[in-house]
Amino acid sequence: MTPKGIGLSADVQEYLVAHGAGIDPIAQELIDVTAELGRISGMQVAPEQAAFMTMLTRLLDVRFAVEVGTFTGFSALSIARGLSPGGRLMCCDVSGEWVSVGRPFWDRAGVAHRIEVVIAPAAETLAALPEEPPIDLAFIDADKRSYKIYYEEIMRRLSSKGIILADNVLWGGRVADPDADLDENPDTAHIREFNTHVVADPRTAQVMLPIADGLTLITHAPDPQ
Repeated sequence: MTPKGIGLSADVQEYLVAHGAGIDPIAQELIDVTAELGRISGMQVAPEQAAFMTMLTRLLDVRFAVEVGTFTGFSALSIARGLSPGGRLMCCDVSGEWVSVGRPFWDRAGVAHRIEVVIAPAAETLAALPEEPPIDLAFIDADKRSYKIYYEEIMRRLSSKGIILADNVLWGGRVADPDADLDENPDTAHIREFNTHVVADPRTAQVMLPIADGLTLITHAPDPQ
């Protein structure tokens, strides 16, 4: 089972990956191993999103990246592959069990030495980070109620040309559904609140992209002319 973008049929998803994203054997095996976990495998990023993050990391010449929510490590693999020489990625997660699934694939891809994993509540890990080195790229893909906390901690440490990537901002389309059952799915309200907070933040500029389940790119607002 390959994660697919919101609103895409299986045929269109397959065409999109074949003609743009591409999946190498190591990444494909990690996708397959994660799929064997069952329904929870839906937490894994889609192939086109992974390829986008690798390219963006490379274009930004990222030296220090932070990931909040690593799961089985596909997104970490994708970011680590795009790091500049000497660059490093710090992964924040609370489950060493899930992260352990990805470690052998990081090794095989030759990027394990670039990745540091911290198993602890991400809010505490981020709050303890020094201001130097600044964060060049951050990927937020963890518990939705804490998105604003992670965002604020990262913003304080974001480099001048740094980028924050916030995942699942379309939340299966439920963010735009006035009839969404917030009791059944309270994370819908958390994502809506986060999206509203970001777009109203005068410190930042952002664009929301319909990649996978929705990905918002956030950076510092340009200086007024």
